Amino acid sequence: MIDKFEVTLPHLTGDEPRFAYVYCPDKKGKYPVLYMFDGHNVFFDEDATYGKSWGMLKYLEENQVPLIVAAVECNHSPNNGRLSEYSPFTFSRPSVGRVEGRGELTMRWFVRVFKPFVDANYPTIKNRNNTFIAGSSMGGLMSLYAVLKYNRVFSKAACLSPSVWVAPREIDRLINETDVKPGTVIYMDYGSRELSNHKNMAARLRKVANMLLEKDVFLTFRIVPKGEHCEASWEKQLPFVINTLLYK
Repeated sequence: MIDKFEVTLPHLTGDEPRFAYVYCPDKKGKYPVLYMFDGHNVFFDEDATYGKSWGMLKYLEENQVPLIVAAVECNHSPNNGRLSEYSPFTFSRPSVGRVEGRGELTMRWFVRVFKPFVDANYPTIKNRNNTFIAGSSMGGLMSLYAVLKYNRVFSKAACLSPSVWVAPREIDRLINETDVKPGTVIYMDYGSRELSNHKNMAARLRKVANMLLEKDVFLTFRIVPKGEHCEASWEKQLPFVINTLLYK
């Protein structure tokens, strides 16, 4: 079952509505929850930006995964709306100009508004050990930020093709200065065919991975053979992602 409904993020886009999606297994019981960014790209091809979703619904149903997935659509404003809402830090690049980092406002809404709503309306296991977060690209960066900055809320994160090229000094400082709780789990991957999209990306990923390991994070890190920066490629990683998040 998937519920699709409108929500607003007042501190980001006022009264402008966007869609949220919540998948809940049909069987009775209580379930862990995976929160996701770019909700329009998660379940349905007809809603996806480029006509191809992650195929999450098919995967969850075919494998009878005991998991609630709650995802929220991004800001589609052409004025760097998504980049701004999905960046914890302000940054500048010649291709996009100056981007105001409003990712912290996004996470406050997820933690203070969306999670309480999901917990109140669906059969969730509310505790930290059963609360996860995931995303790709800028959503992958936000998932990394969330599991570090809001480690009291999220115990596990899946960061696919994370945009760790954004504000590298600030990201490194965040990792270095964060005290993560024991048992924190992070899945992180990057496609081999997208490594050339940003300068020195392989070295940047190695540095982030090593810093996370130094914080005693349980890290699964992969370079995906022939992996690309697209939903079709991320869909193929779902077995790795879900198995990592639900591993006991």
